[in-house]
Amino acid sequence: MTATAAVTGVAARAARHSYNLHMFNGNLTARFRRRAARFALAALALAPVASAHGEMLPPADAVLVVKSEHRLYLIREGQPYKSYRVALGLNPSGHKEREGDYRTPEGQYRLDARNPSSDFFLSIHVSYPNERDVEYAHRNHWKPGGSIMIHGLPNVPRKSPSYYHSADWTDGCIALSNDDMLEVWLLTRANTPIEIRP
Repeated sequence: MTATAAVTGVAARAARHSYNLHMFNGNLTARFRRRAARFALAALALAPVASAHGEMLPPADAVLVVKSEHRLYLIREGQPYKSYRVALGLNPSGHKEREGDYRTPEGQYRLDARNPSSDFFLSIHVSYPNERDVEYAHRNHWKPGGSIMIHGLPNVPRKSPSYYHSADWTDGCIALSNDDMLEVWLLTRANTPIEIRP
C-alpha cells in the first residue's frame, strides 16, 4: 500500500465515526480525502505541503514539545514555524521514569516509526526509552515503559469532545487534534529529532 493510500484510508475510516465528524465541524470525508492525497504525495516528494489554511509549509528539521506550554513546535533552520496545542500524560509533571507512571518523557529522542492504522488517528513513535532511561529504570528495578507516540484522537472515543480538548488524557503520549496530527504527520520525516522540555 502506498503512503497516499494509507493516509487516505485512515481519513476515510475516521470520517465514518459521527464523533469525528462533530470534532471537525464539517464534511470530513471530502475534505480529508482531498487533503490527505495531496499532502501525502507532496510529502513523499519532500516538497512543501499546503497547511489547513492554505500556506505552503516546508518539512520540519526538528520537533520541540514544551510540556508547561502544552505546545508542539515544528522547527526549520532553528526557528519554530508552526505551533499546535497538545494533551500530555495524565500525570504530566516530571520525566517518565517507569511503565504506568502516566508521564510524558523529557529529553532528546527521535521520531523513528509511523503507524497509519493505530487505535488513534495516525501515530508517530518517539524513541523513548533511550539507554539512559533504561539504565535508570533498571537501577530502580522498574520497567521503563514504552510505546510513546505523537497521535491524534482515539478512533473509538470514550469521553466527550470537550474532554479531549481540555484535559491531559494520554498514558504518556503527546496528543493533537486530528487536523493538527495530519499536518505533523506530513511535515516530519523518518528520524526527525524531537526534544521534549518540561
